[in-house]
Amino acid sequence: MNTKFDVIGIGNAIMDMIGSVSDAWLTQNNIPKGTMSLIDEAQALELNKALDAQGNLHQVAGGSAANTITGIAAFGLRTAYIGKVANDKTGKTFSQGLKKSHVDYTPKPLKNGPASARCLIAVTPDGERSMNTFLGASVLFHEKDLDVKKIKAAHITYLEGYLFDSDAAKNAFIKAAKIARDAGRQVALTLSDPFCVDRHRESFKALIADHIDILFANEAELLSLYEQRDFDTAMNQIPNTLALAFITRGEKGSVARDETGTYAVPALPVKAVIDTTGAGDQYAAGVLTGLTLGLSAQDCAYLGSHCAAEIISHYGARAQNSVHDLIVRS
Repeated sequence: MNTKFDVIGIGNAIMDMIGSVSDAWLTQNNIPKGTMSLIDEAQALELNKALDAQGNLHQVAGGSAANTITGIAAFGLRTAYIGKVANDKTGKTFSQGLKKSHVDYTPKPLKNGPASARCLIAVTPDGERSMNTFLGASVLFHEKDLDVKKIKAAHITYLEGYLFDSDAAKNAFIKAAKIARDAGRQVALTLSDPFCVDRHRESFKALIADHIDILFANEAELLSLYEQRDFDTAMNQIPNTLALAFITRGEKGSVARDETGTYAVPALPVKAVIDTTGAGDQYAAGVLTGLTLGLSAQDCAYLGSHCAAEIISHYGARAQNSVHDLIVRS
């Protein structure tokens, strides 16, 4: 089958609502700093009002995989996305946002059930983000939501770990991976969050060993996955069945591993860290773009570092500056 898409992402279709707050505001609203918490619809509406009252609320079609896919599309590559939304205003806004970013997205909206998902992201002055997520319609993702033709036509299928919370979604991940691999394609997975790994450690291990070619994780997620305290020990436990692994380490940069070895790639300096929302997502966008273009694992990680550096220099999880221009000037 011809390759119609360079990368297709599968994940939680979530409208990101981002606002800057003080540390005191987090305390007043009982939000643990630097974490991702799941909330119900009533809590989401209440917190939405509180965040909106700060006067600087930004909305963008998001979710981890969607952020990555739009980052890849910004490089001019061919992308598609699969994720569940409801037949409501937020779902329509989400769909329109992806289409404006030149991402192929043709959802089958949920007609009866919870509202479309949204993530309320509170950003403190030090750039740390604290997320409160109402998963809504996105958690009802099922095998029937997979677009088999698009998966077969994509060079890489990128799976978002956040979507792994239900048995139906786990089964959909496995089916998507099988579809892709049977078509001679590659499958990538991002672990998404340490708490997500804690909930599904053994399932993630089985998925990685049996169905994944490319792994993305940050250091905390990797340590949680293999229940280790030492980074190098955890790295050594990544199965050799993986063709590639990319592990981010914050200000320490990242580590790329392929069949030729393991390579440390430094983080790029920025004038000020404004907002870390989406840094890992855009790192993955840079890496996947590099892989599509045939770059080495080390150069892919370098491109990922550029994308992450750009994203943390401003609010929001989408690039505001040309990463290509940043690379040329560096």
